[in-house]
Amino acid sequence: MPDSQPQQPPQSPRSGGEGTGPGPRPEHSLLLSGARLTDGRTVDVRLGGGRVEAVGTAGSLTAPAPSRVDLTGYLLLPAPAEPHAHGDTALTADTEGPAPHAPEEIQRRATEAALLQLGHGATAVRSHVRIGPWPGTGAETGTDRGPDTGLEALAAVLRARRSLRGLTDLTTVAVPRLLTGRAGADGRALLRDALKMGAGVVGGCPDLDPDPAGHAETVLRLAAEHGCPADLHTDGDDPALLARIAAMAEGLRTGVALGPCGGLSRLSLDTATRAAERLAAAGVTVTCLPQGDCATLDRRGLRTAPVRLLRAAGVRVAAGSGALRDTANPVGRGDPLEAAYLLASQSGLRPADGYEAVSTAAREAMGLPEVRVEAGFPAELLAVRGDRIAGVLSLAYSRIVIHRGRVVARTSAVREYCDSAVEVALELPRQGRMEPGP
Repeated sequence: MPDSQPQQPPQSPRSGGEGTGPGPRPEHSLLLSGARLTDGRTVDVRLGGGRVEAVGTAGSLTAPAPSRVDLTGYLLLPAPAEPHAHGDTALTADTEGPAPHAPEEIQRRATEAALLQLGHGATAVRSHVRIGPWPGTGAETGTDRGPDTGLEALAAVLRARRSLRGLTDLTTVAVPRLLTGRAGADGRALLRDALKMGAGVVGGCPDLDPDPAGHAETVLRLAAEHGCPADLHTDGDDPALLARIAAMAEGLRTGVALGPCGGLSRLSLDTATRAAERLAAAGVTVTCLPQGDCATLDRRGLRTAPVRLLRAAGVRVAAGSGALRDTANPVGRGDPLEAAYLLASQSGLRPADGYEAVSTAAREAMGLPEVRVEAGFPAELLAVRGDRIAGVLSLAYSRIVIHRGRVVARTSAVREYCDSAVEVALELPRQGRMEPGP
């Protein structure tokens, strides 16, 4: 008999914007057989209607062969989510001359980047998109002024979102540069228009505005007016600004996220602790970027946010990828398991806590429903070859990604050694070939 029966999962009180609707549902159920869970059990999991229908002991659930995926040797986990991507600037590092900003090029890059992240396991992506004029670099334009795409980049990423429907959930964050004073009037108007177009999150970069506190206040006020989450780019090295953001965020029920906040690591311990306590009291999430910086902020000595200090203060810490092969990080992978690995190897988190930052915490920060491998919860799952989280973060080669109850991506890796006496004596491990599935 199954170990668990369908139940109503808890609902998240926060809005994730566009991209979190029910969408198309698979017509047939899918059985995942012989999967290992983090508690050590080996189970069968039946999916249907985009949710987990039942979880039973191995061999207790049956399904026709075409509707069965053998997960023997795989660890089954809640799927990660990507809370801090940049689809409009992704995959531009190798461009000769200025990066192309034609809408069709932005749509192509945003689509390719989301599919790369989906292949790694992220079944939901929050993509920050620049609107209006932005400062450029010599690599981009040969001047100190970047391209002014108005709302064209946002429209292109929204088209990518529609084309990806059923494969991954893509949410857009509209990010203007200036919002205060007379110079920020255009940015304020563009931001309102972006929300009408379908942007799901109000974004901003207070560090780049002459009035950082005024910039943050404008973002949070618009988020409250439109019932949207807010997501602010900030280095986090100004305690007064963080305190002001925390004070303004307390009444915003749709959620406030800050990132990458590497500047918190440059503050004194006492100052950083007080700032973290204020953010925790206001319910603000910090999204760190273990893999590198993002192009939206100036690089001022790359550091990762002090995740252990933040967690000790009670701050929800999510982890994202940030730049993906652009001017800020030409070798970015967009792999949430790599972010979790870096949190465990460099920030001192337990492997399970590192994975929680890219899965449960990331989903909560994005306003997505909680995911568990239990009946009644959304079927957003990742199967990785291995038997423990520490192992899969170290050698996460073969993966099977499940979105809304169906397999949407597979990565199969084969490791083989030449025939030798050493191989036989040591019983060297192999990554087996994956059997073809439905």
